[in-house]
Amino acid sequence: MTEGPDIARVAALVADPVRSAMLIALMDGRALTATELAGLGGITKQTASSHLAKLVDGDVLAVEAQGRHRYFRLAGAHVASLLEAMMVFSGDAAPPLRTGPRDPALRKARICYDHLAGEMGVRLFERMVQDRWLADDLNITTHGTAKLAEIGLSLADLPPSNRPMCRACLDWSQRRQHLAGRLGQAVLDRMLAQTWARRLPNSRVISFTPEGERRFNGWVG
Repeated sequence: MTEGPDIARVAALVADPVRSAMLIALMDGRALTATELAGLGGITKQTASSHLAKLVDGDVLAVEAQGRHRYFRLAGAHVASLLEAMMVFSGDAAPPLRTGPRDPALRKARICYDHLAGEMGVRLFERMVQDRWLADDLNITTHGTAKLAEIGLSLADLPPSNRPMCRACLDWSQRRQHLAGRLGQAVLDRMLAQTWARRLPNSRVISFTPEGERRFNGWVG
């Protein structure tokens, strides 16, 4: 037996078409019930419960009970990163080449678990690297701290967490990196709080207002 992580176990959990559809539906960070996920997968609630139990046992999903309902969500940002990377790989491997979603709104800006992805997310990350908001090791520079302050974001105000502050996440549609980690979440939360953009209901789309996009462009440069 080869020593090392059991990637076959995780791959088998994700490989099932029904389970993969459920997981992708949870990529926007929401928690959904077994009934809601069954509807998305086109299966009965009983069948959905069986699939969900396997995903929870495999630490791919987390479950929380509230009253009579049980809500399922991705077990963490690491699962979202895995799924995003698998979507990149499956898109590259499929003939003809498909580079991400066909919907222009999804390609432009969408949520990837809890941070901004798509064209605008990639553009932000590339600016942060090129203009040295981030150092080579992705630590935030003094210049980066000042740029974050321009939108009212202070690192000292972020809640403590074991998650990395900054992490690069390979973007499904752009095939380049966008910003993840605690800072990625904080930046998106700040944009939403300032009403630069809003999350469309039952969708991964992040829709920027004309004024919000103007302010984003002015901040990013």
